[in-house]
Amino acid sequence: MPGSVADALVLVVDDDARNGKLVCDVLLAAGLRTIVAETGQEAVALAAEHRPDVILMDLSLPDMDGTEAARILRDEARTAVIPVVLLSSISLEEGPAWLADAGFVGYLAKPIDIDEFPDQVRRFCRRGV
Repeated sequence: MPGSVADALVLVVDDDARNGKLVCDVLLAAGLRTIVAETGQEAVALAAEHRPDVILMDLSLPDMDGTEAARILRDEARTAVIPVVLLSSISLEEGPAWLADAGFVGYLAKPIDIDEFPDQVRRFCRRGV
């Protein structure tokens, strides 16, 4: 049974170790728990094993595109209920419609605002699943 939103488990998926560390440090300082994956395949495995409350997914991963990883997560019964949020520096000029088609429930922009970021992440956390 998941805990409170305050102690939510966040899976951070980013192939840039410095970006991943910054995101984790900010979330840990705000009382959230984190695990990190640097590839899409690792993200899928960790999501199935740990069932995080939210997944923050970069687009550029070494083994597959973040959208491919998000689709795999959405299509797997064990991970389909986990919200996947795009965390990227891309601009959404195409509009947000493609996000849902790709399996994302939302978008957070890089660089992150360290003061607002934990609350932004908490808003995407699943509860009672």
